[in-house]
Amino acid sequence: MKKFTFGATVRQLLLIGMTLMAIVPTYIMFTGAFKTQAQFLKSPFSLPLHPSLAGFKAAWTDQFPQWLTNSFAITTFSVLLTEVVAALAAWGFARFAFRGRETLLGIFVSLMVVPPVVLLIPLFQVGVSLSLISTLRLVILIYVGLMLPFSVYMLTNFFKSIPESIIESANVDGASSFRTFRSIVLPLSGPALATLAVVNLLWAWNELLLALVFLQTNDKKTLMVGITGFQSRYSLDIPTVMAGMSIATLPLIIAYLFGQKFFIAGLTAGSTKGE
Repeated sequence: MKKFTFGATVRQLLLIGMTLMAIVPTYIMFTGAFKTQAQFLKSPFSLPLHPSLAGFKAAWTDQFPQWLTNSFAITTFSVLLTEVVAALAAWGFARFAFRGRETLLGIFVSLMVVPPVVLLIPLFQVGVSLSLISTLRLVILIYVGLMLPFSVYMLTNFFKSIPESIIESANVDGASSFRTFRSIVLPLSGPALATLAVVNLLWAWNELLLALVFLQTNDKKTLMVGITGFQSRYSLDIPTVMAGMSIATLPLIIAYLFGQKFFIAGLTAGSTKGE
């Protein structure tokens, strides 16, 4: 009993510590955005007793709105395109028996462990040869390619968990494979698709390395790339940097809060399915 209590206490303490590690920097960022430089340096952990919007006004100048628009465009199109392609590919892997299916799926899974940094030089050479450097469509295509392996793997496993009797009933009614996929499988896959969308959205929005290399003109930068230079430019103005980071974080918080129910459902989807 003592061992059990001790183990539970240790786990609770670890969870509390990890929670604080995530919350404290976020708290400092949001509260610091509403302070002046003097207030932040005097007491970085205190609440802003006299909130100031000067940091947000300074952050919103320059090309910040353009960077925000670029991030929205790249993230939206890359996530939507990934969902469509991954769903179609996963349906093929899950329901069609063809030679080399497992080998091809294994190759997809192995691509999940390839770090993007090793692809920088060949991708850059391709971008130069196609005259696509500093274009949003090149970054979107690269993001789709990097997000597809995990997306296909996840949706393939989910589609395999759908009871076979449902698919057979649709076939008996004369539905084609695509009709079954569109009218039955996709509606049942809402939680899985929402989970995948949230995961890919978080990655695409926060990605820095590829966007930094391939988006070289100032008007094509994403928000993360812009804030990187923005931070060095305003390195002595902490509230301005905090305000820029807060604005960049808000869309992610809203997306997670909106999709939280579907995200949790997607994590457990398939665990209770049966014939």
